[in-house]
Amino acid sequence: MKKIKVVQYGCGKMSKYTMRYVLEKGMELVGAIDINPEVIGKDVCEIIGGKKTGVVVTSVDNAREMLKKVKPDACIVTTMSLMTDLEDALTLCAELGINAITTCEEAFFPMNSSPRITKKLDTLAKKSGCTITGSGYQDAFWGNLITTLAGATHKITKIKGSSSYNVEDYGIALAKAHGAGLSMEEFEKEVAAADNISEAERAKLIEKGEFLPSYMWNVAGWLADKLGLTITHQVQKCVPTTHTSTLHSDTLQMDVPAGMATGMSAVVTAQTKEGIVLECECIGKVYAPEDCDRNEWTVCGEPDTTLVITRPQTVELTCATIVNRIPHIIAAPNGYVPTSKMGEMQYINA
Repeated sequence: MKKIKVVQYGCGKMSKYTMRYVLEKGMELVGAIDINPEVIGKDVCEIIGGKKTGVVVTSVDNAREMLKKVKPDACIVTTMSLMTDLEDALTLCAELGINAITTCEEAFFPMNSSPRITKKLDTLAKKSGCTITGSGYQDAFWGNLITTLAGATHKITKIKGSSSYNVEDYGIALAKAHGAGLSMEEFEKEVAAADNISEAERAKLIEKGEFLPSYMWNVAGWLADKLGLTITHQVQKCVPTTHTSTLHSDTLQMDVPAGMATGMSAVVTAQTKEGIVLECECIGKVYAPEDCDRNEWTVCGEPDTTLVITRPQTVELTCATIVNRIPHIIAAPNGYVPTSKMGEMQYINA
């Protein structure tokens, strides 16, 4: 059986797992790309450990040339959290006909937040014959696990979820997107104010590609798509999280004083034509010593069912999900295809 050839785009914190998982699953890592001069030119073994692989990190400036040369079956993109930040990387893959899967949270279901970029990528991917999608932790723990519970329920009135994670685990872009390190005044101006708008104003921002969705904004769209629901009204509200004492952040390279934002809680509420309410919350912050990752969802109706997962290894689960999804994106229809259209997740037995 022909080995699946994979290129890693972005060689930061997540890549040390995705690249190792690719190799341990029997796939072939044929390239790596980054913008950081400190890793460009180095063998990826300096990122993931172990023996030399012969795969050297290529500068993003030479990415097109390298991708054309190695002709990968799939590209894993682990860089930023918004579609505007990934547009260049995903466009490159779509133009070259390379299947791409990304940990970008907005990419999970970007149709409801970045329609212009999504349509552009969909058109390019259909033309070149490849698939673009987003996956990761949310695919399993905010998506498929929840829809499986829904499938065991007679009547649903609401699906309510909350998930927390440590922004320290995901890099500076994510930490800043959550307002970590900001004063209350700065948080209100730079983060919260974006949601103090009318539905019409939000629709205009989405159309122009200027809307900043919280992660659960796209999860609500994915859940509705997977469950066959039609969203009629959707809002989000972001509020800062704080701590009573100073917390150090290695990612931000600063101490976050007591009373300043350690991150945020974002709550998305979606009303559907079918009468089912989706209420989804994500809490991303710099953790205090007593904090831990937690994922809790309740399907309300007949009967009520609550799923609680404490201390999930969010980073590793994200990366394993991405790698296990690679055969699915290779087999999927061409275009921008959310994983809600790809069927259930499956374990790859290497």
